[in-house]
Amino acid sequence: MVDPTISIVAPLFNEQQTLPELYRRVSEVMNSTGETWELLLVDDGSTDGSTEYIKQLAHQDRHVKPVIFARNFGHQLAVTAGLDFSRGQAVVIIDADLQDPPEVIIDMIKKWREGYEVVYAVRSKREGESWFKLMTASIFYRMIYRITDVKIPLDTGDFRLLDRKVVNVLNSMRERHRFLRGMSVWVGFRQTGIEYTRSARYAGETKYPFKKMFKFASDAITSFSYLPLQLATYIGFISASLAILAIPVVIILRQSGSQAFFGQATTLIAVLFLGGVQLISLGILGEYIGRLFDEAKGRPLYIVRESPKDFPD
Repeated sequence: MVDPTISIVAPLFNEQQTLPELYRRVSEVMNSTGETWELLLVDDGSTDGSTEYIKQLAHQDRHVKPVIFARNFGHQLAVTAGLDFSRGQAVVIIDADLQDPPEVIIDMIKKWREGYEVVYAVRSKREGESWFKLMTASIFYRMIYRITDVKIPLDTGDFRLLDRKVVNVLNSMRERHRFLRGMSVWVGFRQTGIEYTRSARYAGETKYPFKKMFKFASDAITSFSYLPLQLATYIGFISASLAILAIPVVIILRQSGSQAFFGQATTLIAVLFLGGVQLISLGILGEYIGRLFDEAKGRPLYIVRESPKDFPD
């Protein structure tokens, strides 16, 4: 079996409404390039009939390669599985909701042919998203850029092309709490960006509500920054410094007969403040320790029920 030139990885969860249009547009774009290609549809535990449709496509078109999870493992692990099963000389990661236009893949391939090994898509405009989503996304990307050692390009998602050399390196990185857009920058290689307009979702509902976005942001920060741990240390030093400075002030006021620091109110406020600082610090430590515990268990990142080998050409 000859390996294709381009692999397209599309993770999905309950995207039955968008799958026909995704397949149509990807097929149209890739056939126009003249490149050999494959479309890996990674089903992250769908329950809406997406699984059956993917299987049907695989029987109709040899380009379609299903990767079907045993249950829902999450978007980043679905992308990881797609990279693991991909065979192309270059791999394109694209969301199945068609917010990332497949037509941009043509420009990515051109940049790859010029010698770039990572071609990431920069969102110059985002359509069909609420002001809250736009605001929180803007804050998140700028915060990540400032607090991490790896300078992740602003306003970029997972939509990107990766050369096979880059994919092989990413496949060797088996950390559980994954932030792939940061990992693909961390590995280095020649990188460039292209701008595009992110479309509104074609159909269905977003699979990234606030709770999942918060966890995703937490994974990104703890994977690439020690700032939360450092903040706990800074707060501790500030609290201790304030306490030391307050000692002579209290002594002077007591000696002068002032009633400002008599009674239990001041003591309770100080105890509650220091207790809060300690609990916050313990919570931050717990986040990092929990991630170490997850890594130490050594469980597989995902479990596949059916893979491309179950759908021979």
